[in-house]
Amino acid sequence: MARGGFPSMGGNVNNLIKQAQKIQKQMEDIKAEVEARTVEASAGGGAVVAVVNGKKEVIDIKIKREVVDPDDVEMLQDLIMAAVNEALKIADEMMANELGKITGGFNIPGMF
Repeated sequence: MARGGFPSMGGNVNNLIKQAQKIQKQMEDIKAEVEARTVEASAGGGAVVAVVNGKKEVIDIKIKREVVDPDDVEMLQDLIMAAVNEALKIADEMMANELGKITGGFNIPGMF
C-alpha cells in the first residue's frame, strides 16, 4: 500500500487538485472581467435608463426631462425601480452565463 493508506491514488488526486485550481483561477478571471462590464436597462420606453456594472452597482441613472412631473413623483419612482431591477437582473444573467461556460451549468452555491 502506498503512503497514506490509499494504493496508487496519489497521481489522480494531484491531477484533480490541479484541475480544480485551474478552474478556480479561470472563474476568478471571468468574474473580474464581468464585474468590469456594464449593462443598461430602460423603463417607460426609454424614459428612464439604469446602468449597472457586473458587481451589481448602479453607476448611472438617466431620466428624460419630459418624465419629470412634480405632480406624479410616484410614476417616476416606479420607472426608476423598474429600470434598476431589470439592469440588476441582466447583470446577474451575464455573470451566470459567463461562469456557466466553465462550470458546465452546475449551480455552485455561493459562487456569485
